[in-house]
Amino acid sequence: MALVTSSGYSHVRLTVTDIARSRDFYQRVFGWPVAVDTSDRVDEPGVRESPETFYGGVVFAVPGGALFGLRPVAPEGQRFASERTGLDHLSFAVATRDDLVAAREAFERDGVPHGDVKDLADAGIAILSFSDPDGIHLELTAPLG
Repeated sequence: MALVTSSGYSHVRLTVTDIARSRDFYQRVFGWPVAVDTSDRVDEPGVRESPETFYGGVVFAVPGGALFGLRPVAPEGQRFASERTGLDHLSFAVATRDDLVAAREAFERDGVPHGDVKDLADAGIAILSFSDPDGIHLELTAPLG
């Protein structure tokens, strides 16, 4: 028996080195509405340490009700490493494999680092890997068939 009954996750927040650059990247890639944006206050005293000011970050409203946040606390020049404890990658759902192909083409035009569309038949999905400005591993996932 589970210790907790949960219907899923409520929000995810990534730590980033440059809040303006990261906010612009995620806005450009996904176009989600902004729920909270205190990034204009990030350099005010105490803002980066304050949950009430969302640490000087940005929170996007993701379709389906979850929230996706960015917190500007990572040191400048630091890069993401999926081999360390914490996060390997984060995957976002799209409707079809054709959406992955279209995203790959858009990433190519826009200079977003990405891989190829890969079919993972045993899992029943196709994926497209890409990275954000801090090198955080991201993925788009679509059902096969």
